[in-house]
Amino acid sequence: MYFRTMDLVTGGTGLVGSHVLYQLALKKERIVAIYRSTSNRDNVLRVFNYFTDAQTAQALYTKIIWRVADITTVPELDNAFEGVTHVYHCAAVVSFDSSDYHLMRKVNIEGTANMVNIALSKNIKKFVHISSIATIEKKAGSDQITENNEWNNEKNNYGYAISKYGAEMEVWRAGQEGLNIAIVNPGVIFGSGFWQQGPNALIDKVYRGFKFYTKGVTGFVTANDVARAMLLLMDSAVTNERYILVNKNQSFQEMMHLFAKNLHTKAPRFHAKPWLTAIIWRLDAVKSFLTKKPTVISKHSAKVSHNKYCYDSSKIKQFGFKFSDFETEIKTICTNYLNDKNKI
Repeated sequence: MYFRTMDLVTGGTGLVGSHVLYQLALKKERIVAIYRSTSNRDNVLRVFNYFTDAQTAQALYTKIIWRVADITTVPELDNAFEGVTHVYHCAAVVSFDSSDYHLMRKVNIEGTANMVNIALSKNIKKFVHISSIATIEKKAGSDQITENNEWNNEKNNYGYAISKYGAEMEVWRAGQEGLNIAIVNPGVIFGSGFWQQGPNALIDKVYRGFKFYTKGVTGFVTANDVARAMLLLMDSAVTNERYILVNKNQSFQEMMHLFAKNLHTKAPRFHAKPWLTAIIWRLDAVKSFLTKKPTVISKHSAKVSHNKYCYDSSKIKQFGFKFSDFETEIKTICTNYLNDKNKI
């Protein structure tokens, strides 16, 4: 059967990518998703099951054409692009561990360069890239941070931000070379599934009785809203634009209390001031060295947990996008966590 359009999703076995695949499966007959041979595709079906019954989830899941490819390996990518017309680039390494810096450069920057180069050579019609608010210059205080805030090399010198900024530069370069591109810059992302990875690990920690909170403020959004925004931009005529995706600006304390409320557990009670988090990240670094396991709290994450940054999402709202009710989304995510907790 010939399909007029064919969508390719990278990072489909991750949190955002799996939500993008679900949204696409509701609309499309066939979708291509690339994955590394070591990735767990069962996570994708699990995400589908959060939104619908098992039979429907399976039917939607079977629409996905899985192709083995690593974005750092050009020949594999070239084959994966066969028949593709549109690309959602969700794959990335997210880490605040300095030991992962070179890996992040390879995957996030070189991998994205490979993606846009092949997209240009294949005359891909549209390329939507997921970046991060990490690439947007911050200004502490009450001022709203917008897409116009210019990157500052001196202030944004931690590995993850550098690698995501480098990835954005590759996408912007491809836009100048004729590729229709759009970029989304989401805040801290929570979503159903992947309970012990990334920001979602905070939900697990609160449930298990984590006692400390900080008063730093940042922007939060759900994976479901990020996926919906990416599909909206893909189906639009917009090109060479980027959009902040933040549903709610609030403190880490408020987020942890919201989790505790919906997890039916006690909220963290003790305010962790900067001197305490400085001790914690150092102790965690020693533990990581001795156990050879990744750090849970890095120097950077300890620092930013006290910063207060507010982000302005009016640009995507003016474009016609409506965020979901944040409290309802978090309640649903926590309910799914409780249903899954015995499997974690």
